[in-house]
Amino acid sequence: MGSSTAKKILIERFDRVMMRGYAQSLPQTAAEPLELITPDGAALSVPVAQIKAVCFVRDLEGPSIFKERKEFRSRPKSHGLWVEARFTDGARLEGMIANNLSEINPPGYMLTPPEIAGNTQRVWIPQSALVELVVLGVVGTPKRMPATRGGDAKQISLFGEPV
Repeated sequence: MGSSTAKKILIERFDRVMMRGYAQSLPQTAAEPLELITPDGAALSVPVAQIKAVCFVRDLEGPSIFKERKEFRSRPKSHGLWVEARFTDGARLEGMIANNLSEINPPGYMLTPPEIAGNTQRVWIPQSALVELVVLGVVGTPKRMPATRGGDAKQISLFGEPV
């Protein structure tokens, strides 16, 4: 595993055990385990069924998303779907996902957490860890008004001048 493509991750498991290390890629199916290299250099395979969330972090020694702010204080400003993930153990987490269905992969969802300045930059949540994923809002550019045709709109005259 090359260090240039490996990402720092914290794995939150349902048994409350936190795993720290580096990963190159996420599982492509629910049956495929997540391959992890620990800071000590040991290679581990973590079954997706044991994973609550995979946090892509700035610092391996920092907190995971469940120790940071888990909801937005106000309506988010970034574009996408504002969602609330409800986990099988009762935990909840708000985040933003892409408003593009081709980016939503079957084994899990990639969220941007509410605390942008925190240790967690992105969170991957396996589908098996969720009871439901609820859309709270759609954030994006407003719809543009259709342009009027040339004959429909007339120039007004100022001070009684002919047009």
